[in-house]
Amino acid sequence: MISLADALAMVALVGLIAYALLGGADFGGGLWDILASGPRTARQRVLIERSIAPVWEANHVWLILVIVLLFSGFPPAFSAMSIALHIPLTLMLIGIVLRGAAFTFRQYDPERKKSEILWGRVFALSSIIAPFFLGVCLASITQGSIRVSNGIPTTGFFWPWIGWFQFSVGLFAVALFAFLAAVYLTLETDDRELQDDFRIRALISGAVVGFFALVTGLLASEHAQEFQGKLLSSWWTWPLQIGTGLAAIGAFASLWHREYRLARFLAATQVSLILVGWASSQHPFLIYPDIRIAEAAAPDSTLRLLLIALSAGVFVLFPSLYWLFRIFKSGKTRSV
Repeated sequence: MISLADALAMVALVGLIAYALLGGADFGGGLWDILASGPRTARQRVLIERSIAPVWEANHVWLILVIVLLFSGFPPAFSAMSIALHIPLTLMLIGIVLRGAAFTFRQYDPERKKSEILWGRVFALSSIIAPFFLGVCLASITQGSIRVSNGIPTTGFFWPWIGWFQFSVGLFAVALFAFLAAVYLTLETDDRELQDDFRIRALISGAVVGFFALVTGLLASEHAQEFQGKLLSSWWTWPLQIGTGLAAIGAFASLWHREYRLARFLAATQVSLILVGWASSQHPFLIYPDIRIAEAAAPDSTLRLLLIALSAGVFVLFPSLYWLFRIFKSGKTRSV
């Protein structure tokens, strides 16, 4: 039987997956904004802008959900992460804030022509910084570089997150979100030229994802051996790896044949399975090797109330998000 602590951790994983699929794609759009090129540069940026504008704030609700579940349901783990990863977490949040501010200023600055380049660069660079440090933080709690004694991290503020493995996971996250964004953008317009622009970007960024997956795997064999061992030798290894591989190959094939709806579904499936594999390999730890899910969990009475509140919140959150996307994302951009 699944414990209350494991159930809450699973909800947090669902929130993280939702954030990757929605907020992560928005971050990827920022990367493509700065890399816009060719005779359709302006049209590419307008498409990105119009695609992100209606929903970018709402997508962060998933990150907020994960944070709330951590500090309410697993206080010792949240405390240790906040201390040991204070610098990368702060940089990630700064990136998120700067990104939102730059996007707004670029939209509404009365002297838009003068400021568009400046705010565009801030928007793009912060869209890279935020997912990079998100990946760094996830790698740090996986590697074993954060050591905790009596609830207090003992490894300082720098060494837990500075390393080739952490940085490779950060770059992997940036590439993964760029891939998602490019795939999604093929469905945001009926302009064939723009679709082809982002189709090519999706194919290239998908190859980059594969490269960083290989690099990260090689580094994990030295720097995260326990994690890699579980990822490659557990009972669920082959079904998960085969499923992820088939989703990736299917997404590439769908993009090649311009089946964009299928490509979007398969790309989202690929990202979801990657995170499920990470979480399965991380279990039963929240911070390897010193903080387990069961040991860090709040009292059962608190966990039970959290799960009840989440169950009730579903009836508010999901209809609200459904209507948000239905109203603002139901049609394609026809001319940009």
